[in-house]
Amino acid sequence: MKTRTILTITAAVMATGAFAQGKSVTIASWGGSYQEAQSKALFEPAAANTGIEVKQETYGGMSDVRLQVSSGQVTLDIVASGSGSAARAAAEGLLEKLDYNVIDVSTFYPGLYTDYCIGGDVFSTVYAWNTNTYGENGPQSWADFWDVEKFPGSRAYRGKVAGALEGALMADGVAPADVYSVLDSEEGIERAIDKIRELKPHISVFWTSGAQHAQLMKDGEVDMTTGWNGRFDNAAKDGAKVAYSFNQALLDYDCFAVPKGAPNRDTAMMFLNEISKPEYQDDLPKYITYGPTNKAAYETGEITADVAAGLPSSPANAAMQLPVSLDWYAKWETIAAEMYQEMLTE
Repeated sequence: MKTRTILTITAAVMATGAFAQGKSVTIASWGGSYQEAQSKALFEPAAANTGIEVKQETYGGMSDVRLQVSSGQVTLDIVASGSGSAARAAAEGLLEKLDYNVIDVSTFYPGLYTDYCIGGDVFSTVYAWNTNTYGENGPQSWADFWDVEKFPGSRAYRGKVAGALEGALMADGVAPADVYSVLDSEEGIERAIDKIRELKPHISVFWTSGAQHAQLMKDGEVDMTTGWNGRFDNAAKDGAKVAYSFNQALLDYDCFAVPKGAPNRDTAMMFLNEISKPEYQDDLPKYITYGPTNKAAYETGEITADVAAGLPSSPANAAMQLPVSLDWYAKWETIAAEMYQEMLTE
């Protein structure tokens, strides 16, 4: 029976490789340690196992997709995206509907895939601090991050609206459960922006990429910053004096989408199915501390209990966090981004 199973698997792999012969996909992600982790855990092994040639690029996000789709010159087949940005892009008609007859999500966590985007990892937007400045006793809430008397020093903050407003409202006393209700109006958005405006004299840098906020901590350029947990963990491995807390963090997921008019749409669906399998996702935490979206990845034995305890999606860590609302981003991100940009240029 075991021999027959092995032969069946081997035959399936050979058939897939034969079917994929001569096929290729172009994937765009955000570079730095994040794309390196994706490449090692997902893209390169899946390419080897399927025979699909993978061409990798870095890009600036859905604004690049919008430009390609509007010009009718789409060169990207798969893009990495934040879940909120993908929701808005889907609402704009920039993405292909995913084919779940090809892509198997039967063992995915609920809510970590949509008609237009399939989750690739779970991450947290956290506040982090320089341990040379504060030791291990850094801020433990967004109110602490805003408290320049208790925690004097320079800050860095997100230069885009995604993940920027929620913490500001919690710093202003809004309970996590009420954050998106308050943000469901221009007045609520302005309240959050006013709170950031209050901190602005202490913000040295408004960062625009994960590589940038990680480098800020490596260089000791600021005393605390917001950013993505996995980037900070990798910076710490490289010698950065950085720590962070999951308390009041924003629990979110990155996903993969297919731009409207992708030149290799069908191959993209095949490749998304491949990299969504648990035997790939269970390798991602080896390179960056983001959790898998396929819950079966926790059952392969590759992710130890110790590693799982440090991932954003572990039960204890998830319980402390505010899940990001995709509905809010689909409805409000464009308006909020314009209001946020006005504040940045004041």
